Amino acid sequence: KGFIVIPNYLLSEYKKLHINEKELIFLSYLISLNNLSFNIEKFCNDLGFTKDEIMSLVSSLEEKSILEVVVEKNKSMDEYISIDNLYNKVFNNIVDKEEDLPSDIYNIIEKEFGRTLSPIEYETIKRWIDSGISEDLIKEALKEAILNGVTNLKYIDKILYDWNKKGISKASDIKTKKEEKRENLFSYDWLDDNE
Repeated sequence: KGFIVIPNYLLSEYKKLHINEKELIFLSYLISLNNLSFNIEKFCNDLGFTKDEIMSLVSSLEEKSILEVVVEKNKSMDEYISIDNLYNKVFNNIVDKEEDLPSDIYNIIEKEFGRTLSPIEYETIKRWIDSGISEDLIKEALKEAILNGVTNLKYIDKILYDWNKKGISKASDIKTKKEEKRENLFSYDWLDDNE
C-alpha cells in the first residue's frame, strides 16, 4: 500500500502547532498524497480510521487553522483539502526561530543604512553571527563604515576580515588598539626627529 513519511519540519513543529499524534499522522498522510480530493472512504481505508475519527480530525485541524476543506465552484462541486495554512504556519515558525537569533543587529544595520536589508545581506549577517563574531564587534565595524560614509555590507565584511587577521575578536580589543595608536601618535617627539 505504500508508506507515509513524516516530514522532519512537521515532526519538530507539531507540538508548537498544538497538533496531537493522530493529527500528525493524518497531516503526514495528506502531505504524501498527490490528490487532495476529500475522499473520506479512501482516508478510512488507507489509515484504518473510522469516518467519525476522520471527520473529527478534519474538524479539529480546521479549527486550528491548519487545513481547510475547499469546495470548487464548478459543475461537479468537488471538495478538496487545502494544507496551505499548515505550510504557512510552519514557515512562520521557522522564520520566527531565525528572528529569535540576535536579531537586534539586523534592525541596527537597517536603521543605519536607512533601508531594508536584502535576503543576501541577511545571510551575510547570519554567517558572521554563526562564525562567532559578536554583535558588539559587528556594531563597531558598522560604526567604522558609517564614519567613512560607506553603507554596504561588503565594506563591513572587509573590516571584520581585517580585524580577524589582526587578532581582534572583541569590541574592547578595538578600543584598546585605538588608544595604543593615539598614545603612540602623541608620544612621538616630532621636534627631535632625526630622520
